[in-house]
Amino acid sequence: MKLKTTLNGKTFQFKDIKDVLAKANEPKSADRFQGIAAETATERVAAKIVLSELTVADLTENPTIPYEDDEVTRVNIDGLNLRAYNEKKNMTIGQLREWILDHKTTSEDLDRSTRAFTGEVAAGVAKLMSAMDLVYGASKIRRVTRCRTTLGLPGTLSFRCQTNSSTDDPESILLGIMEGVSYGSGDACLGINPVEDSVEGTRRIADALYKFMDGFQVPTQITVLSHITTQMESLRRGAPLSMLFQSIAGTQAANENFGVNRALLTEAYDLAQHEAYSAGPNYLYFETGQGSEVSIGADCGVDEMTLEARTYGFGRYFRPFMVNNVSGFIGPETLYDGKEMIRANLEDHFMGKLIGLPMGMAPCYTNHTSITQDDQEMATILLNAAGANYYMGVPVGDDVMLSYQDTSFHDDAALRELSHRLPAPEFHQWMMKMGLMDEKGILTPKAGDGSIFLR
Repeated sequence: MKLKTTLNGKTFQFKDIKDVLAKANEPKSADRFQGIAAETATERVAAKIVLSELTVADLTENPTIPYEDDEVTRVNIDGLNLRAYNEKKNMTIGQLREWILDHKTTSEDLDRSTRAFTGEVAAGVAKLMSAMDLVYGASKIRRVTRCRTTLGLPGTLSFRCQTNSSTDDPESILLGIMEGVSYGSGDACLGINPVEDSVEGTRRIADALYKFMDGFQVPTQITVLSHITTQMESLRRGAPLSMLFQSIAGTQAANENFGVNRALLTEAYDLAQHEAYSAGPNYLYFETGQGSEVSIGADCGVDEMTLEARTYGFGRYFRPFMVNNVSGFIGPETLYDGKEMIRANLEDHFMGKLIGLPMGMAPCYTNHTSITQDDQEMATILLNAAGANYYMGVPVGDDVMLSYQDTSFHDDAALRELSHRLPAPEFHQWMMKMGLMDEKGILTPKAGDGSIFLR
């Protein structure tokens, strides 16, 4: 492998692939915090040149964390389809970029290559792309999954209705759900983040959501985002969960910090397959985001973008129904401002889709960052053009429990109208039956009135 190049009369020598990937990354505060970022724009360009000339095999056979040391590396590599990998392994990363962006490369071509790439390869090619490249490349890829309903079909856009309560009060949660559903939000799932991580609390919220969903025959999924072990025990005790949720990361050390590993997630999948209130075949819901590993000191010296792509290679193994990216949620130590947040979201959406995941996006931010509402909305619009499977639906865009900003019910409706996309087919039929939406996906005057569910 050639790990050096001369640019503007200066020779740049990189230590290894991990160093090349870090230096080739667009500016990110986590990389600066780790001391692994390019020191100058020229060094960044030099790293991109070196990266473009490495092959798919180079990045696959020289992972940023050794195979024998890290479970995430092992799952990435063991999950490859060898026939698909062998077809692509001799491509340079520059050639891979050109192939993805070529108008002759179809969605079917990209779908067949889902398991040809590890996280390092997905990150490598994304580092060579502009914002428009990332939007265009992702827009060519569809990832369709099914739990109780179907997500990701062409021409559809879905939303998770997230009406958290600072006291886990089922009544206030349901009042928010009623409003959100009346706006057309919730076809991805009714998903609540509990304050208390307990079996009893998880069951109480799930029971309330199920009573509403069943009573009004709402075609959707239910999830309560306590720790996956808590959800598993709740499911064993009869909680009406449609799928199981867990945050995952790009190193074994970070996953251990989260209290998960491959064996546990395999057990969770098997349990959900037999006990969840859904037909599947997709039963898991993952959440990810650039910077989680460095925020807990479990990054192993790898840049945050590459770690995020490795997370996707790990998650791919479990065939999830939903993956939600929340880059921007942690704070300025990982993504300093709006420009970094927008870039990270576009990277993550593209990388996740390329590697085979049904990507939903939460281009969110917390109030202690240098990110504005305009930044958030620009990321949202770009990701809509890129074909994100779903977004969040949060009352007025401000989560009262998690204290962060995300897409609102009104944003959800506007995104569908802008892109001429409909809800998931089962949910769309139900919305029309309820008189809340017409056949073109436009909300009726009844929409937004959650009190219709109280009459």
